[in-house]
Amino acid sequence: MRTSRLPSGLTRRAVGSIALATVAAVSLAACGGGSDPLSAGSEGSGDSPDSIIVGSANFPESETVANIYTEALRANGFDVTTRFNIGTREAYIPALKDGSIDVIPDYTGNLLQYLDPASTVTSAVDVDEALPAALGSELTITTPAPAENKDAVVVTKETAQRWNLTSIADLAEHSSEVKFGAPAEFQERPGGLPGLKSKYGLNISADNFVPIADGGGPATVGVLASGQITAANIFTTSPAIEQNGFVVLADPQNNFAAQNVVPVVRSTKSSDKLTEVLDAVSAKLSTEALLSLNESVSGDAKTEPAAAAKQWVTDQGLDEPVS
Repeated sequence: MRTSRLPSGLTRRAVGSIALATVAAVSLAACGGGSDPLSAGSEGSGDSPDSIIVGSANFPESETVANIYTEALRANGFDVTTRFNIGTREAYIPALKDGSIDVIPDYTGNLLQYLDPASTVTSAVDVDEALPAALGSELTITTPAPAENKDAVVVTKETAQRWNLTSIADLAEHSSEVKFGAPAEFQERPGGLPGLKSKYGLNISADNFVPIADGGGPATVGVLASGQITAANIFTTSPAIEQNGFVVLADPQNNFAAQNVVPVVRSTKSSDKLTEVLDAVSAKLSTEALLSLNESVSGDAKTEPAAAAKQWVTDQGLDEPVS
């Protein structure tokens, strides 16, 4: 039986710590305090167009944006119920289709790749053009926000200076030295290691790939900051990037698809009024705003997503009817 070999510099104790941290993080996020957000029953929001159930995925940014939708909709006369921390797309897209929820924030590129795994488009224009057909008849979207939270290859400032790195292409010549941390599926995903190899020549061997299942969260940040890995897949609106002085390497070949925040709506609940409110929110939701909200929720302040969202909605004047 072949024994798996760990990348040099990454001890089994470290891997064990990553695994424990990851399991704890994922368990807490998935459970949402120990309850299933869809367990209250499969009943939907009924026939009233002004009765809306807003859902969220199981990470803080999604919950914060979902709270923003909730506050703005209530300010415009909607009767809103919330079901947050549902889980991944495998859980919340079926929940949209069966009427368990009516609206949820998502990200254009990953939504397209989930609905149409054969899609290879990555630019914002191409993704936006391809999405309507992929959504089918059961789902629709309103206008995507300027705010974007996309995958990125991130290194420490020290690594960037040592190898004079500004883009992913610059990292390619150091392929044999790079220990790369990311979720396990990054090894096979078209925009993961295969894309980095085909578009930039960054060739990460199996022995130098470190699977970390917290989606670029604290476990990933910790091992990158400590030097146990060289590069990591971290989302661009993570406050940890600025907090740790990390460097995001440029992606000029658009390996990573555009990921603008977009409200996804169950088609039978779509209305001009709902679209008007969600479009008003999206128009004001910039990447800078998303970074600030994430810093408030996930940074030192540890503001609750609902409180951060309520304050943002008030600051943007969205606590009043949009028309």
